[in-house]
Amino acid sequence: MNTKFNSTELVQQWPGFESHIIHVNGVDLHYVDNGIDKPVIVCMPGWPQTWYSYKNLALPLSGSYRVIVVDIRGMGGSAMPTNGYDKKTMATDIYHLIITLKLQNVTVMGHDIGGMVAMSLAYNYPQVVQKLIVADGLHPNEGIFQMPLIPAPGTFTEKIDNQQPYTWWMSFNQVKDLPEKLLEGRFRFLLDWLFSYVMLDESKIPAFERDIYANVYNQPERIRASNAWYQTFGTDIADAKSYTKLSMPVLGIASNVSYGYYKYALPSCASNFELIHLPNTGHYMFEENPEEVCKAIEIFMQ
Repeated sequence: MNTKFNSTELVQQWPGFESHIIHVNGVDLHYVDNGIDKPVIVCMPGWPQTWYSYKNLALPLSGSYRVIVVDIRGMGGSAMPTNGYDKKTMATDIYHLIITLKLQNVTVMGHDIGGMVAMSLAYNYPQVVQKLIVADGLHPNEGIFQMPLIPAPGTFTEKIDNQQPYTWWMSFNQVKDLPEKLLEGRFRFLLDWLFSYVMLDESKIPAFERDIYANVYNQPERIRASNAWYQTFGTDIADAKSYTKLSMPVLGIASNVSYGYYKYALPSCASNFELIHLPNTGHYMFEENPEEVCKAIEIFMQ
């Protein structure tokens, strides 16, 4: 990896934050933390990004909150073991991080895969989650089995179809061994295509940030680990059958792509929820519309 992209160097761009490694639940997790004595927000990123994806939120929120952004198991600067990528195990990682750091009254936030882990944490360890924020990432359920093998006619164009999204990478990431061979050293091609496809304004993720993520995911072991987040969906779906509705306050933040799904899925997950729709924002909302995301968080935290 290029050393200019390591977390120790990158965190210098986040005034007041420091980079840490903590050993919990048998795995080393990397996280960044501003360490102030304020209400705590523990944040988890999604695929194919790292802790750095929270930059546009962490900095404006850091004056009022203790913001901790964690590279989930297999991501960024965290360890990438051969197993443990079901969301319950990954949630247990975060539970032990919260307990080890002696955090109280925690709001947990996740985007994409990070949202799935955040929801699993709330389901399995509700005693440590005071509030939950899920941005374009709800826990896997049986609806995934209904996703199309091929797109409906006319729906697979340069931009994702909001009504009939075709997310072929959900299937591609199920394949073992082959993606590492195809994408090693070439992950930037996938990144650029993905950002263009699911964002309204892909320029909001500049070349430097794309280089950060490509530098991480160019490694075959990282591709293997991140694909394992998807390969465990079957276990996650089975686990979800035993969960009951969440009772803590839940904020859902939905992009133009996910709002339709959130409207019917979130009420089945939580009894006390708010849903924010960002109609002019694509999936990578922290980059495209950080002001509205921060506003929604600050109102919810009051």
